[in-house]
Amino acid sequence: MTAVTVRVPAKVNVQLAVGPARPDGFHDLANVFLAVGLYDEVTATPADSLRITCSGPDADKVPLDRTNLAARAAELLAARFGLVPDVHLHIAKDIPVAGGMAGGSADGAAALVACDALWGTGASRAELLDICAELGSDVPFSLVGGAALGTGRGEKLTPLEVGGTFHWVFAAADGGLSTPAVYREFDRLTPGASAPSASPALLAALRSGDPFELAPVLTNDLQSAALSLRPSLADPLAVGMAAGALASLVSGSGPTTAFLAEDKPSARKLADALTASGTCRSARVASSPAPGATVVSG
Repeated sequence: MTAVTVRVPAKVNVQLAVGPARPDGFHDLANVFLAVGLYDEVTATPADSLRITCSGPDADKVPLDRTNLAARAAELLAARFGLVPDVHLHIAKDIPVAGGMAGGSADGAAALVACDALWGTGASRAELLDICAELGSDVPFSLVGGAALGTGRGEKLTPLEVGGTFHWVFAAADGGLSTPAVYREFDRLTPGASAPSASPALLAALRSGDPFELAPVLTNDLQSAALSLRPSLADPLAVGMAAGALASLVSGSGPTTAFLAEDKPSARKLADALTASGTCRSARVASSPAPGATVVSG
């Protein structure tokens, strides 16, 4: 093969239950992921050395060195199969950068799948997921997509049934929020955090496919910490609810805010209201669930 392109989705956490800090610094989670139809694409082509390039919104904020998860994915896969990671990885960004929607994790998963196909390693699904877990807590879900419950630090996945299509609006904020900083603020605000567990009501709402059932059970234990560090996020949350959102929440560790809409026309109206309000940089409409990392050419 001369090139392989992989498309990979963003995610929204419809439940993010966070336990106390573990001795290793991570937190036990009950993390209900939904993949949503905002995508990055990663193209792998042979090269003389490992090289990362990026295009699209906020491409200038994407690291192009070995700290990029796409680069690390190529290195880990090559090491496992005794190869040299001589590959050019081009990331076409459309997922908000540093927005709490797992864009960096998505790129890592996409690069892993692209390099696997380009090099013909024949890695099993289990091997790929093992490398994903080594890359980061959200990377395995980016590979799998759909809907899943993530436990441990989020990397242990159980697929979930979704009975319909949910419509969302995602409002991007200026600047990012550091995920470690948000967790530190969570620890400060929640010294008595209890062991997390998935909400039976939320899992039932996903199975029903009914946005009116899902709306009242959306939760994010990191939201208070994100709002503490970035109080201005309260503004788009308020605008979205006033404009007819069924529910609003900070996406993951933020600063992107997510809004559940009744249907696609309602989502479009909501996005227009958020854009006009000036409380966010942009507002995007997307639906869920969406497939995980998928080869689209090559």
